Parts: sequence; structure tokens; C-alpha cells
Amino acid sequence: MANIKSAKKRILVNKTKAERNQAIKSAVKTSMKKVEAAVAANDKVAAQAALLNATSVIDKAETKGVLHKNNASRKVSRLSKAVNSIQ
Repeated sequence: MANIKSAKKRILVNKTKAERNQAIKSAVKTSMKKVEAAVAANDKVAAQAALLNATSVIDKAETKGVLHKNNASRKVSRLSKAVNSIQ
């Protein structure tokens, strides 16, 4: 256990940031699953709506530094490709 005041603060701050990052990552995964479920059900309207929401959530995660820009871009691209494949 840390004895120095600054080290104690680091532990607290790191814990807070880890919880925040985990919540953001979880929201990204949930939004992606909603798009994938709509694609699996061949529901184009629902898939497009879910894609719009997922894109927003992913972009916010990228802006906050939780996801790397290429990772975020890849996720959006794959989801878009899946939605566009629906006939």
C-alpha cells in the first residue's frame, strides 16, 4: 500500500478513470450488439437507426481517448458494411 500522499491520490484517480473507461467501452459494445442484432433480423430501418446511435457512441469514445482513432474507424466501417449488406 502506498504511503506517499501523491501515490495515494494516483491510486484513487486511476481507479476513477478505469471505471469511466470501462463504462464507455461497455456502452460501445452494447450499441454494436444492437446493430448486429438488427442486421441478423434483416430489419434495415432498425439497423440504420442503431448504426446512427452506435456511430455516435463510438466517436465519443474516440474523442475521450478510450478508443484509438483507427480502432473506432474500423468498428464504424464494419457496422456500416453489415447494415448496407441488408437487402
